Amino acid sequence: MPPALADVLDRIARAAKACGRAPRDVTLVAVSKMQPWERIEPVLAAGQAVFGENRVQEAMERWTPYRERIELRLIGPLQSNKAKEAVAFFDVIESLDREKLARALAGEVQRQGRSPRLYVQVNTGEEPQKAGVAPADADAFIAACKATYDLAVEGLMCIPPAAEPPGPHFALLAKIAARNGLSKLSMGMSDDFETAIRFGATSVRVGSALFGAR
Repeated sequence: MPPALADVLDRIARAAKACGRAPRDVTLVAVSKMQPWERIEPVLAAGQAVFGENRVQEAMERWTPYRERIELRLIGPLQSNKAKEAVAFFDVIESLDREKLARALAGEVQRQGRSPRLYVQVNTGEEPQKAGVAPADADAFIAACKATYDLAVEGLMCIPPAAEPPGPHFALLAKIAARNGLSKLSMGMSDDFETAIRFGATSVRVGSALFGAR
């Protein structure tokens, strides 16, 4: 096993145990976006089976030969015109954040008879340059996804502002999830995944700590 993978898995396990959780309840999503294959291959060979990609096209080019071996998550912004490919190729889409996209995904789920698991992305810091629904609009959007578009949303995702402590953002996401009956929380990256686990993350998205800087 690559030392970086062993280290990250050990840190996840220790963080989970420290707050009374089972390590198996936290999924490591290896963020392979824009990484060269020679860095990804040893991690895949060691048994890592969940990977995160930012772009539909890049993911299809990279992962098509290995598709049956892994769970693939789309963690970057999704354009509505890519909904067809995304529904066909990904197991999980974590960046559902607007009605136009909900409508497009619902149409493709109906057409293809295939439904990826869905997470709503919440822009907890309300940063204008970032995707995600505003926290104040999250309840109504989640309700619309379920009732209007018949989408089975299972969790929430966030990317806290880089310049702020992440804890309050993770706490906010957990609170929104709890009141909407959602059990999955995708939060925490290389610099803050241990904090995210303390606040209830069920999956952490780790890139540079696994693969090195892009």
